[in-house]
Amino acid sequence: MPPRTVPSAEPASRRRLVFEVMIVLGLSLGQSAVYAVVNLLDKLTKAPLGQQTTTMNPTLNERPYFDLIYQLLDILFAMVPVALVLFVLTAPGRNAFAAIGFTFSRPVRDFLFGFGLAVVIGVGTIGVYAAGRALGITTAIVPAALDEYWWSIPVLILSALRHAIVEEVIVVAYLFNRFAKFGWNTVTSIVVSSLLRGSYHLYQGFGPFVGNFIMGLIFGYFYTRYGRVMPLVIAHALLDIGAFVGFTLFGSALGLT
Repeated sequence: MPPRTVPSAEPASRRRLVFEVMIVLGLSLGQSAVYAVVNLLDKLTKAPLGQQTTTMNPTLNERPYFDLIYQLLDILFAMVPVALVLFVLTAPGRNAFAAIGFTFSRPVRDFLFGFGLAVVIGVGTIGVYAAGRALGITTAIVPAALDEYWWSIPVLILSALRHAIVEEVIVVAYLFNRFAKFGWNTVTSIVVSSLLRGSYHLYQGFGPFVGNFIMGLIFGYFYTRYGRVMPLVIAHALLDIGAFVGFTLFGSALGLT
């Protein structure tokens, strides 16, 4: 079912919500977008993008168990803004989890929708990445660079879940609710959300910006059509698990490392 209609807020309340959104984004993906833009400018003034490499999920400490602790703390504290938005979306008689469809009430349907979205986005992502590399506007991306420990794969899976939950709950479910209160229409909400999604991937180059912008359009339409964020979380998690874990397990065999 589509999301419940969210009435526009009164002007005074709307101003307060604008500050709320700025704070939430400043603590989460808005901050990431700013760093991504600065990182992109740094790379552009250093060498052609096609000659550079972007490493995701790097080792955080040379000692294994301290590396594990830092990895887990990084994942844990990244979830705090999600807790914040679920808190502000909760109201008397309103369960935030149910309101945005972040529940396990429809596991089979959510997984099937999520799997289908992951396949579509995954194929498109490979195409956009290949085109970006050919045009020299995308860096070489190393999805995971953890040393090989017993905990490496579980941490990569947790990292994928972290990205999926943070991005979909904040960039789609939360922002669409607040944009509606600003009086924005559906198309504007989807486009702005998609631009934000693309912007915090700019550190990887212009290709990932385009790919994630398109992903945002598809995910945004899906959410406005069906009103559940869980399939988006599942799709995003499957994509990142495939990239992070797949690269770690098969990267050498495929000549990617």
